[in-house]
Amino acid sequence: MEETHVVTVFLRHGTDVLLFRRSDDVGSYTGRWGAVAGHAEGDPDAQARTEIREETGLDPDDTTLVRAGDPFPVEDADRGTRWVVHPYLFDCATRDVTPNYETVEYEWAPPTVLRERDTVPDLWTSYDRVRPRVASVRDDDAHGSAYISVRACEVLRDDAASGADYESLCETARALLDARASMAAVRNRVNRVLHDADGASADAVLASASATIDDALAADEAAAAAAAVELRGAALLTLSRSGTAFDAVVGADPPRVVVAESRTACEGVDTAERLAADGLDVTLTTDAAVATLVDDVDAVLVGADSVLRDGSVVNKVGTRAAALAAADADVPVYAVCARDKIASDVDPDAPTLEDAPAAALYDGDAALSVANPLFDVTPAALLTGVVTERGVYDAADVRDAAADLRALADWDG
Repeated sequence: MEETHVVTVFLRHGTDVLLFRRSDDVGSYTGRWGAVAGHAEGDPDAQARTEIREETGLDPDDTTLVRAGDPFPVEDADRGTRWVVHPYLFDCATRDVTPNYETVEYEWAPPTVLRERDTVPDLWTSYDRVRPRVASVRDDDAHGSAYISVRACEVLRDDAASGADYESLCETARALLDARASMAAVRNRVNRVLHDADGASADAVLASASATIDDALAADEAAAAAAAVELRGAALLTLSRSGTAFDAVVGADPPRVVVAESRTACEGVDTAERLAADGLDVTLTTDAAVATLVDDVDAVLVGADSVLRDGSVVNKVGTRAAALAAADADVPVYAVCARDKIASDVDPDAPTLEDAPAAALYDGDAALSVANPLFDVTPAALLTGVVTERGVYDAADVRDAAADLRALADWDG
């Protein structure tokens, strides 16, 4: 049996993946649904990017590799071919694609539809090799909690679609809660999936997870839009990498933006580059210079990993310093996030704060200890407000919302 190596590339925007129905001009599996695909001659990693360009018109440099899965064999006895499939998952920022002659139609759709479509052989297996898992939710240190919370819900959705039973899904939910215990959005959204499924079945979890994902994406978008309206035309200072804060800054159309680099991972550099690519007047600065440059802006706008029930905000370390500097300069400070980031079950006096690796700060031989906190807490008194999809919340609004969100945890007894 002839052996042929191929790549299967899933492009993801939000939580949908790009699917193609193969045209009569391709040599195999005409009329079936597939992803970006092609023969992997030599280097599969390079070929995956080549196929993205050829089959979608996208510049592969404008996509981000999320995961490369382990290759696996697929035997087609009718064709006398043993395919060796190399699966990939990339995130992309646009749905605007230009398919080539190999495609008769295309669609952005939830990957769960692969279980219902006439697809190329083992397409679901390819997706299963690269889809979100508890481990990828736990180990993601490159994204904010809004992004990670949606991926956590995808884990439950995809597990349910794969045939997991209800009790197994409950165990997965508990593992997700433990994986990112400090992220309120993960806790509230995972809890909502099981709460709304109401102990019914795996099918109910699948439906609830899909609805929760849609609602989460809409809430994050609405919160960003509300902050953009609140701060329209103001010169802004921001830090770190929050998708919601990024969208709010772009929507506010500020005359200039100051971005702190956000050590130690320096994810603020990526934020600054992306804002500049959107045509904004951007100044990148060090974390230590924020106190000097805050005098030159009209407002500080940051994301939030969690909002504690007393109205204080847990966010990337440096947020509290920026808020203190802003208070001294009489500059308003806003956090922007979906309401689901309110932590109803966390003691405001003792939140769990993740640390960055010590070696990221110091990897030498001196006899010293290293403090490299990843998050800090900004007291409610330093915040002008928390902008959510339901408007600007003060500390009292946060307390009321926390009481509502606390009920979502009742699925677990």
